Amino acid sequence: MVSVVQNVAVDCVDAYELARFWSEALGCPLHPESKPGDLETEVMLAEGPLLYFNQVPEPKTVKNRIHLCLRPETSREEEVERLLDLGATLVADRREPDGAGWAVLADPEGNEFCVLRSEADRAAMSSRS
Repeated sequence: MVSVVQNVAVDCVDAYELARFWSEALGCPLHPESKPGDLETEVMLAEGPLLYFNQVPEPKTVKNRIHLCLRPETSREEEVERLLDLGATLVADRREPDGAGWAVLADPEGNEFCVLRSEADRAAMSSRS
């Protein structure tokens, strides 16, 4: 017997608003019954577990011990710009001049996540080698 991951839980100050950010970031819908003010909200991922947002009274105070790594369908640079426009902030730029690396961003509540190179970025880099 094994366990199956049901959801990835994110404690937050405003469950609906943070879930709305991630819904837009990932292009996945909120749970159909979600509404502003809900203490619990889910983002329905196409595959795998749900992203579950749980409102808690205390704010985030330290670095995440677990985080999401996103591989965009567009270029990494285009995706970083899109996410910044949605309300993310740049935490650390780990992108290398040769195209390797990643960008560390934070969602509107300060939860860090990484934006990796897209498959097209990776293929373009391999063809230059």
